[in-house]
Amino acid sequence: MARKLKSFLIVAGLLMAGCQQQVQSQDQQDANSFRSSSSIASNEGALQDSITFGRMNAITRAVQNATPAVVSVNVTQNQQVRVNPNPYNDPFYDFFFGRQRSRVLERQVQSMGSGFVISPSGYIVTNDHVAGNASEITIAFPDGTTLPAQLIGSDPGTDLALLKVNPEEMLPFLEFELEGEPIVGEWSIALGNPFGLFEAADPTVTVGVVSATGRDLQPQDNRFYMDMIQTDAAINRGNSGGPLLNARGNVIGVNTAIFTESGGSVGIGFAVPGTKAVEILEEIRDKGFVDRSYYTGLQGRTLPEQWAQALGLAEARGVVVEAVDPSSPAELAGFQPYDVIRTFGGENVETREDFLSYLFQYRPGEIVTIQVIRSGSVIELDMELGSQRAAN
Repeated sequence: MARKLKSFLIVAGLLMAGCQQQVQSQDQQDANSFRSSSSIASNEGALQDSITFGRMNAITRAVQNATPAVVSVNVTQNQQVRVNPNPYNDPFYDFFFGRQRSRVLERQVQSMGSGFVISPSGYIVTNDHVAGNASEITIAFPDGTTLPAQLIGSDPGTDLALLKVNPEEMLPFLEFELEGEPIVGEWSIALGNPFGLFEAADPTVTVGVVSATGRDLQPQDNRFYMDMIQTDAAINRGNSGGPLLNARGNVIGVNTAIFTESGGSVGIGFAVPGTKAVEILEEIRDKGFVDRSYYTGLQGRTLPEQWAQALGLAEARGVVVEAVDPSSPAELAGFQPYDVIRTFGGENVETREDFLSYLFQYRPGEIVTIQVIRSGSVIELDMELGSQRAAN
């Protein structure tokens, strides 16, 4: 019995010694073994890489690629302000000091918008309402670089402007999506500098979908927002001129306007379609302006209700021709007074503003088909647009 107990104690001691040695060996390996620690770090790094890769998607990749080409546009404008010498509009002031003419003072106003590089040589697009009347323009890039910019030209009608900087090296730039139209419901990514908060920094990113295409807005200040892309990606003041991207990272539109009652984004933003923007920007690059010197020789107004009844029409819709200039493009095309214009280039004309908006899409020398109602019959007339420059 004593022998068995002695054997048990020896075995137990060996087992305990073995366990103790195993623990010491593990502690010693953690402290001294590069292979053990690097293996653990490698496994943790691989796990983090896997998680990071899983977080990446088409949107994050598009933003990553586009960010270096999105800029802040800092603008200085000279504004004229009329000052009334009679500050209270008080007739007694005029009695004692005499009626004085108001003075016009000039002041400098600074503002900021967004833009993006569209060529490696330094062409930049923004909105006309951002930089169209600028006396001085400075471009701030995400990496902190700033460069002076030249206004090549602008087009108030489509609210687009083309700028140029002279970089020492080729710049990263964005490409327009010219293959197919935007798809309603597809991802839309808006980049820019809302409210001018983050100058010379990475742009702010907001994401939504293409809510609609072909939206026509009411003209404002001789700007005709036709065929616009609508998006619910948040767009605020300062985002104007920034790009609207698709999931491929290509530009589908130039962020231009929002509908709001509060002054902030309510998820209804509008962008000039990329296909239209390219046409306008190329014309500005080549000519310095967009030629809208067309001449029709038509004089008319929105068809009044009384006139519609007098002409035997069921609804007051379209533009009624009041007069036709002699030897004008309109007369050569066969227009007559009291013709009612119903379509222009295939687009329905409801008002005079519609007519002018569609006319903005054409250039002198182009031929447009116009449908009119004359004495109850529908007639199509082909008119070659004239040029006011040629007439002068």
